[in-house]
Order: sequence, then C-alpha cells, then structure tokens
Amino acid sequence: MTTTTTPQHVVIVGAGIVGLGHAVAALDAGFRVTVIEQDAQAVTASVRNFGHVCASLQAGEIGDLARASLPIWESLITRAGVEGRRSGTIAVARSAAEEAVITELASERAPEGAALLTGAETATRLRLPDHATPRAGLLMPNDLTANPRTAVAQIAAWVGAHERGDVRFGTTVYGATTGAVETSRGRIDCDHVVVATGHLVGRLFPELAAAGEVRECALQMTRVRAPRDMGLGPAVVTGTSMLRYGAFAGTAADALRAELTAERPEFIEIDANVMFTQQADGTLLVGDSHITHDAAPPFLDERWSEILLAEAAALLGTERLEVLERWQGVYAVSKKQNFLIAEPEPGVHVVSITTGIGMTAGLGLGARTVASF
Repeated sequence: MTTTTTPQHVVIVGAGIVGLGHAVAALDAGFRVTVIEQDAQAVTASVRNFGHVCASLQAGEIGDLARASLPIWESLITRAGVEGRRSGTIAVARSAAEEAVITELASERAPEGAALLTGAETATRLRLPDHATPRAGLLMPNDLTANPRTAVAQIAAWVGAHERGDVRFGTTVYGATTGAVETSRGRIDCDHVVVATGHLVGRLFPELAAAGEVRECALQMTRVRAPRDMGLGPAVVTGTSMLRYGAFAGTAADALRAELTAERPEFIEIDANVMFTQQADGTLLVGDSHITHDAAPPFLDERWSEILLAEAAALLGTERLEVLERWQGVYAVSKKQNFLIAEPEPGVHVVSITTGIGMTAGLGLGARTVASF
C-alpha cells in the first residue's frame, strides 16, 4: 500500500526578488508554497534597479551568495521565461587611478574568466567613438543582466503556476507567528514562515528593524536612449563603482577615493555609482546616487541627476543623453550588517538584504535559508 505524504507548507511574505528566491528554493525542495504580497504587483526595490546580477564585483559572504545565485537565475531564464542574459560586466578605467584599481583586481583576485582590455579593445566592445576611448577596461564575463521591470513578475507567475505554488497579491499581512500568518484575507496555517519585506520589515517586526538599524536608501535613476547602436553588450561600471564593491577593495581603491574626493567632490556628495545596463529594447538604465533616510521622501534632486547623466554621457562620448524616464529606487540599508536574518519565533524567518544587492544575492540567500528548514 502506498501512502502519500503532504508536503510541508511555507508561507513567504513579500513578492520581491528575495521573497521569490525563497519561493523558488522551497518549490525545488518539495515544499508547498504560498507567497503573500500587499501590493497588486512588486513595485519597490526589485523593479527599480539595474537588473545587474553582479557576482564578479562581490566579496566574502555576499560573493558566495552571489555566485550561488547565478545558476538559479540561468535556470529561471529557461524555466520561467525570465528576460535575462549572460551579459558580463566591464569596469571602465578613464584615469590612471582607475586603471590601477582594475589592474590590482586582475593581478591579485581576478574573478573567474576576467581579462584586462586595452582602451581600444574596451571602446570596440562598447562601440564608443574614437574620442571617448578610455585608458583600459576589465571584462568579467560571468555576470547576468535581467530586465528588472519584468523579471520578478515572470518569476511570480512561474511560482503561481507551479502545482505546489500559490501567489496572492493585494493581501496584507498583519502578523506572523509559529505555524500561522494572519492576513487581510484570513489566517493561513503553515509549517514555516519567511518574512522578506525589505525596507518594510519594521512594519511587522519593529524591534528587529530598530536593533538592526534598518533604514531606507533612496536612489536616483533614469532610462535613456542609447546615443548610437550599441548592440546588446555588457553592463558597465566606472571609477565611482570601484569605491562601492568589495571585489575592488585595496590600496588602489583607497588612492582613487582620495583622488575623487579632491577632484570630483560632487561624486562623494551624492555617493555616486555611475553605471548602466543595456536592455533588450536598446535603452540604457543609468544611475545612481544614494542617500539614507528613516523614510525616503519621493522628491528627486535634478542637480544630482545631471551629475550622473553628464558623467555617463562623457563615458559614451556624447554631449547629452535623451532621458525617457526618471524614478526613485529604494532599498533596505544598515550600517551594522549586510543582512538582517533572525528567527523571532520558532519557524518564523525574517530575512532582509541591507546593502542593495538583492538582485545579485537574493536567489542564493533563498536557497541557503530553505536548506536550513
């Protein structure tokens, strides 16, 4: 006689990339999954970013989770029809100090497959005009670029269509305790709860958010028309990016920070990360600035946007970029830690990435959490 065992039930609060990363991992592990999202669709951090899965630029624990995320992303491109591709990343050096940073990275801790490029080779790959040829570049071929506007919706649709999956939008969670979640549409009994609500974690667990010093980081971003046919090339990061990502950390990056502080203080003022990704429709997602608030106001500073756009235009060798859209990104941030991970009650897992790399590390983090059940 054959007996059928009912799969354990995991309820996930939050349909952003971190919540969905946990949903994918739980389904793959044989659990029954219900995802609860207060909005009609994901509208915050997971759709307001570059779509850059930048594993090559990360170090330490983040780097491990980022590298674990890459094959999961690739599987979802196949299984869920996610708009994504292995784009790679090029770090463009336009000054001697920036060239020193990428040379140090390439010689001491190069990501797998990384290759230093001459300025001419970099210009060829990015289809830059002769007058915009940089000093050098570092190609890191393993990173992915997804369409951030569609990726999470496509993953959510795949979860919802799975025989053991369910996604409930427009449903507010009032409380999560051992064995149950209370929602605006009734109680859901379960075996495990994952709360993955990003910068909104304090709405359910204010004490955890306060103890973890979780705040909101606001970004200014734009979508622009490419100044010429650029093909569908790599994501591009610049000297300001070299001050933000762990893989670049070292004496050369310290020297670059000192140089930019003295010569380009506006970049330090707005905590700039001048970079862009190329999307399938030929547009570029360009950004970004960073400022931290307890609650991010919605207002955009046009001067900050002009700083970012002018630098991106200079890199691309054009006088000005045509802006198609502007928006404010937002994500959870903490000075204390890169992750807020807690189990306030047995079986209740609170998980937030507090350093702005959800697209990069969220799927790997989901797999790690579910493996602990």
